[in-house]
Amino acid sequence: MGQAKATKKFEQRHLKDTLERRNGLKKQKQKQQLKAKKAARRVEENGGAAAVEAATLSAKSKANGDAHAFQSMSVDDFFQGGFEIPEAQTNGKKKRKRDEQPAEEGSGSESAEELQVDLDSGSDSEDDNDPEEHMRQLEALAENDPDFHKYLQENEPELLDADLDIGDLSDDDGPKRKKRKAGDGDSGDEGLEGDSKELKMAVVKKWADAMTEQHSLRAMKETVLAFRVAAHVSDDEEKDFKYSISDPNVYHQLLTVALKHVPEVMQHHLPVQESKSGKLHVSTEGKKFKTLAPILRSQMASITHLLDNLTDPSTLRLTLTSTLPLLPYLLSFKKIVRDLSRAVTTVWSTPSTPEATRIAAFLIMRRLTVLGDPGIRENVLKATYTALVKSSRATTIHTLAGVNLMKNSGAELWGLDPSVGYTTAFTFIRQLAIHLRTSITHNANEAYKQVYNWQYTHSLDFWSRVLAAHASAADSPLRPLIYPLVQVTLGALRLIPTATYFPLRFALIRALLRISNATQTYIPLAAALYEVLSSAEMRKAPKTSTLKPLDFTTSIRAPKSYLRTRVYQDGVGEQVAELLGEFFGLWAKSIAFPELALPVIIMLKRWLKDVSHRTSGNKNQKLNTSISLLVQKLESNSKFIEEKRAKVEFAPNNRRSVESFLAETEWEKSPLGAFLVGQRKGREARAKVLEDSRRVEEAKRVAREKEGKASRRGEEVGGGSEDEEMGEEDGEGGMLLEGETTEEDEE
Repeated sequence: MGQAKATKKFEQRHLKDTLERRNGLKKQKQKQQLKAKKAARRVEENGGAAAVEAATLSAKSKANGDAHAFQSMSVDDFFQGGFEIPEAQTNGKKKRKRDEQPAEEGSGSESAEELQVDLDSGSDSEDDNDPEEHMRQLEALAENDPDFHKYLQENEPELLDADLDIGDLSDDDGPKRKKRKAGDGDSGDEGLEGDSKELKMAVVKKWADAMTEQHSLRAMKETVLAFRVAAHVSDDEEKDFKYSISDPNVYHQLLTVALKHVPEVMQHHLPVQESKSGKLHVSTEGKKFKTLAPILRSQMASITHLLDNLTDPSTLRLTLTSTLPLLPYLLSFKKIVRDLSRAVTTVWSTPSTPEATRIAAFLIMRRLTVLGDPGIRENVLKATYTALVKSSRATTIHTLAGVNLMKNSGAELWGLDPSVGYTTAFTFIRQLAIHLRTSITHNANEAYKQVYNWQYTHSLDFWSRVLAAHASAADSPLRPLIYPLVQVTLGALRLIPTATYFPLRFALIRALLRISNATQTYIPLAAALYEVLSSAEMRKAPKTSTLKPLDFTTSIRAPKSYLRTRVYQDGVGEQVAELLGEFFGLWAKSIAFPELALPVIIMLKRWLKDVSHRTSGNKNQKLNTSISLLVQKLESNSKFIEEKRAKVEFAPNNRRSVESFLAETEWEKSPLGAFLVGQRKGREARAKVLEDSRRVEEAKRVAREKEGKASRRGEEVGGGSEDEEMGEEDGEGGMLLEGETTEEDEE
């Protein structure tokens, strides 16, 4: 049933005003209740009913306009004090406001609590928390008694800094503080040029000296106000700030002073307390914290904005280092912590950021995880994983080291609180499983791209590092995540079993080997590797090619030009032999090794027989020799275990004895272990040679770019066009490696 016409008219014309009026009345009622509670508390503090009676008599005498307050008073009583000045001698504005109130409010039927509120409302400005009234009182003191105001500035600066102006430090466009007159004696405004408010070096140095020697709150406040200007100096939008900065030297000096000395002053006035258990605690109940909270919020807002816009590595590192001492004060400000986590993780995950700066950002992330409650830890972990995924979209030989740094350092955070780490890890692994299921159920041409990309691959590799680092213990909360992660990884590597995505399969198998090695969990990987050998790519004779060997560490997809070539076949065969050896090397001392290796040995011998045929074989002696050598080592290790096993005296159901089989024998002493140690040394030597050659090529490329720029300046076209062609070739190769070409993906 629809609304009536009268109801619609009421909603259009009167509903909004009615709701606003009701909300206003509700707020008024809450204020009155709050005043009544304050009055009752003051009555208890000031002596109970006696104070109420005194307040009532005093209020009645004021209400009746007792102009003859001094007539019945002796000279001795006059000089002893203890009286109140009649209201006619006070400020006329307050008198007019009180006379304008309705008669009901000024009647004699007021309760004792209401009278007490009226008496205390003008005097107790600290409880009402009115910074504007406090500033007016300070201005009046400076005008009426400048000598006493100057004495307070020199000897008791904290009395003037008791209630700092919150409006100046907040980010809201609220009411601004009144401008001081020229004779107010504000030391922070000395050295400013008239209306331009230009900040000078002398003022910044004066603030630094005051914070260093006296730990001045006033100097810290002015520094924070100027620091906010410095943080927004590159913004396009113009804002009305107290100061302006145009000198680069002043800007640099101000940044240094604000970042170094503000944390020191904060720690002096509100030191961080450490409990017996080692937890840090900051008292948030006292007045000092309420005074410093606006300064802290403004400082952190400026730091967050600075982290989002800074590009200089040294300044970034200084900003991050100065934020560490302020972290214990931020735990009660959830929004500030969330914004800081986002900004810090962005710096940590930026590929162009130097390694030292990224480590400084990681220290803040780790400190927040250690100090914070479960809510803060969850926010930091989510921000860490989100930043890692965003920055790993493209992986090259130049960015791989940075991605590995992020994965290794980020994995450490999940071990600081395993219970919170389990919930976040479970959520993100479940998301990966949903992406995989979507790709399997929707057989569209582009559905597999949700899984076959660098972000998904790095995510699986990252979680393998997390579990390898923190799920090795049997009672670890993260250990139940091993099974779902292994299932998702196995499903991903078998999603498209073509030769194009053999590099991705090898990358995921390495992640599973890491989990198996750290947690002693058996994962069946021999079948996935044998599928590669049994493919047509490895059985048929390859065609010759002059391509350079494919780098499997920075590739998840082989370009079309590599398929069916000897270069690619040799590389794939080398990867299969290495991974099969590493897989069996995990169980080289197991008492069940002969039974584990026997099926694989039989299949590999059949494969060698098929590919060694004169007409239908692959005619790749290098590949066949490496697989044949692996089979020999597997057989030797099986005989070694059988000889040791023949001498045991316990039954197979003795679990403890089975697990301690060959515990005293070193892994390298087994036939397979000795073979793998030699293979690893050879690969490390080759990798070092390749890295050295890559650095030489990089230096030559930089030199060619410099020559190209010089030639373009001298109007020599030849060198510049050659560099552009080389850049285009590199860009095409990167696109092929990332798998963005639709034609090749369909093939």
